Amino acid sequence: MPEKEQKSTVRTRQSGTSASTQRYLPVAEIRNNTIVLKNGGMRGVLAIEALNFNLKSETEQQGIIAGYGSFVNTLDFPLQIMIRSTKTNIDDYLKQVREIGNKHENELLKNQTLAYANFMQKLIEMADIMQKRFYVIVPVDHSVRHKTMFEQFFDWIHPDDSSAKASTRSHEFTSASSKLTERMDLISSGLSNVGLHVKRLNTRDLIELLYQTYNPKTAQIQKLPMDIAQLKLETTAL
Repeated sequence: MPEKEQKSTVRTRQSGTSASTQRYLPVAEIRNNTIVLKNGGMRGVLAIEALNFNLKSETEQQGIIAGYGSFVNTLDFPLQIMIRSTKTNIDDYLKQVREIGNKHENELLKNQTLAYANFMQKLIEMADIMQKRFYVIVPVDHSVRHKTMFEQFFDWIHPDDSSAKASTRSHEFTSASSKLTERMDLISSGLSNVGLHVKRLNTRDLIELLYQTYNPKTAQIQKLPMDIAQLKLETTAL
């Protein structure tokens, strides 16, 4: 059977249309659990579940510090550690609680359940409770010469992606992806050894992370579908 032609994920712009903010973002596409940058670089993202360091004994704390120090000393590539603070959103939870409350035949239980949901909603609104998430971003970049100030300026004023750039990225994706996977496994193993729970973000998780980061207000109202195949990704011709 002939191989099915893969649809290009490169977003381009029609002539005459107004400039989009997306033109100036470094991200070209997201595929195979990897963020691919316009310059050919690749990024993998690990979500880290925090542990309560203060609840550990002094011996455990010293062991964690020593283990983390040994892990960092084994690295020969840079890492980016990101802490993302967002306002706590329990809308889905409150919706479920209200649905359960409305199903109660006992009027007292029904009123208490709905009152609890209303109390939690007011508490979240008044206290402005924040939620923190921790990420480690693992890079793979091509070893190219450092660009001059003028080259960087022209790259900034001409940020559009092109089919030629996409073709180059696609050709180099397999080899760079293998290197990224090796680095991700190394980081996951090192952090797991100090007691941290690590999870690599998949393609949908990465799309949702960027969506929530660049559209914080819209993301509160309009949620992404669970199946990424339902996402309508626009591609237009030059």
